[in-house]
Amino acid sequence: MTEWPQGFRAHVGSIGIKDSADDVLVLAAPGRVPAAAVFTRSRFEGPSVTVSRAHVADHHLAAFVVIARNANVATGDQGRRDAEEVVAGVASLVGVSPDDVLIASTGVIGRPYPMDRVRAHLGALADGPDPFDEHEAEPAARAIMTTDTVAKVASAPVGPARIVGIAKGVGMIEPDMATLIALFCTDAEVAPDALDAVFRRVIDRTLNAVSVDTDTSTSDTAAIMASGVAGPVDLGAFEAALGQVALDLTRQIASDGEGATTLIEVRVTGARDEAQAKRVGKAVVNSPLVKTAVHGADPNWGRVAMAVGKGADETDIDPERVTIAFGSTEVYPHLLDDRALAGLSTYLAGDEVVIAVDLGIGPGSFTVYGCDLTDGYVRINADYTT
Repeated sequence: MTEWPQGFRAHVGSIGIKDSADDVLVLAAPGRVPAAAVFTRSRFEGPSVTVSRAHVADHHLAAFVVIARNANVATGDQGRRDAEEVVAGVASLVGVSPDDVLIASTGVIGRPYPMDRVRAHLGALADGPDPFDEHEAEPAARAIMTTDTVAKVASAPVGPARIVGIAKGVGMIEPDMATLIALFCTDAEVAPDALDAVFRRVIDRTLNAVSVDTDTSTSDTAAIMASGVAGPVDLGAFEAALGQVALDLTRQIASDGEGATTLIEVRVTGARDEAQAKRVGKAVVNSPLVKTAVHGADPNWGRVAMAVGKGADETDIDPERVTIAFGSTEVYPHLLDDRALAGLSTYLAGDEVVIAVDLGIGPGSFTVYGCDLTDGYVRINADYTT
């Protein structure tokens, strides 16, 4: 089990939004500490995003609260008032200002919080013994799940300090500035502006590089708090460790995509720049035809070529300079015979598949992560609210 870094304390419980499973998390720092966050750019962003964006604008927070199984999105003025009431209740419980609490929500869109149950839960916590009795991250990761099949936790040391991250999300995943709900905490001492800059760089090359189904959530939130209890650390080492934790969570998310059986990693090199490499990588990993080919262990590299070529504005992509490989086996332009292609089916039937594309243009590179497309994905989302 993974313990929280020094200074952090957590409450995990059940409001009873859908059943008796845990569906609320409060994670508190030892006070007002440096923090950073990025959020969805969806035009239908939820009140949790609107409220939290304002609260973290000064790069400080004291607590996170997450309510799962209810997104509280498209719920009008009442939804915002409800989010603010939750924040105020948590602030009172922790003993901080409401402006220092970040709220995140995930679940069905268009349904308001069951505020009678929320009030009852927060009231019971205020009247009872110390509710911050959860010292391990795994229960917190389970409490924020919706259709996830496993809790997602990752950690790494950095000097005398540690970084711990949890995440949820397996569907409605095509991040835009942030992704899913991902919460990080560290006991390293990092200045607020430096923390914000490092966090944005790390999120862009990890959680922003994952896609399950091309749909951007209305509630995407990724945030970090730094208690500073363990003292200062080398900033470069901190960024590397945070990148390790975020990449671990990214791979867990892609592997657990709704109905998924295979993690797909698309490595694009030789691009004009990193932005082009990312666009091409996303085109490949988001292609339903590529996804279904991987699911069927069909080495149909033509679908990858199609995905690379469908960016009409990428006029510097020349098929004569492009190479495509499955794993370490080149499939284009060095064409394989039918026997060799059939042998690749064994590789494609594995738990992880790497598709490598070199554009032969310049030094740009980027790696993106996704999963195959199965009938399980269709069943989950056909019955999501019923």
